[in-house]
Amino acid sequence: RKEYRVGGAANVGLNTASLGANTAIVSIIGEDADGDQLLQLMEQNGINTSNIIRSTDRITTNKMRIMGRNQQMMRLDAEMVNDITHELENQLLKAVENHIEHYKPAILIFEDYNKGVLTQNLIAAITKLCKQHQIFTAVDPKKKNFLAYKDVTLFKPNLKEVKEGLNINVDQTNLERMQHIHHVLKEILGHSISLITLSEKGVFFQQDEDSLIIPTHIRNIADVSGAGDTVIAVASLVYAATQNIRLAAEMANIAGGLVCEEVGTVAINQHQLLAECKALLATKN
Repeated sequence: RKEYRVGGAANVGLNTASLGANTAIVSIIGEDADGDQLLQLMEQNGINTSNIIRSTDRITTNKMRIMGRNQQMMRLDAEMVNDITHELENQLLKAVENHIEHYKPAILIFEDYNKGVLTQNLIAAITKLCKQHQIFTAVDPKKKNFLAYKDVTLFKPNLKEVKEGLNINVDQTNLERMQHIHHVLKEILGHSISLITLSEKGVFFQQDEDSLIIPTHIRNIADVSGAGDTVIAVASLVYAATQNIRLAAEMANIAGGLVCEEVGTVAINQHQLLAECKALLATKN
């Protein structure tokens, strides 16, 4: 059988939408059949696609996974990763400006996959715009623009991305070492919160002097695809709603583990997440 699922930034949108947030995506896709399919899937899941720009100069990213016995046997990717043109940069910035003006969003998530859409010019301009409108900004970075996200609210790399982005070795992931990494990042970026995922060791967060490594909960791992998407979606929404980074990190840690029990990219289930959080966090202060 053949099955279509959204991926990339659309998977982050799928997660925020499944948790009840009004969700819109600003991005660029191709003028192609894959683009038609992607728009249809997003709209079916209640995601606002009015700010999606279609370009004849780009193709819609397609990742075909060949599965057997719930395992990925092969993946075939069709994509473009060169930076978008200045014309498309301006169109995207205008789309963000229009969305902010009409919807006044609480959160903007930069979901960077090194595909050429998020250029350094665009990152700086959108961050400045969000600061002017007091919009919470969260970032899921990749190596290319790792140090370009200055003055954002929440910076959420995984440990591998930290090693690559800062060009450092991290032989230990104890609290003292992670606190040092936060301070190094903060000196460069000037962001407010670090949230670093540590694979099977859990997540680390720091805001001001409040920091903690939250261990992962034991899971039957089927597939880690899309876990980072779920983590940033849950962390961003919970923090925006509560201003409590500890709670946001705890819930995001649980959510990331839950989606790893499923094969392929899936959105977190709101009711399952709440039930799991009540069970696992009820005894904590």
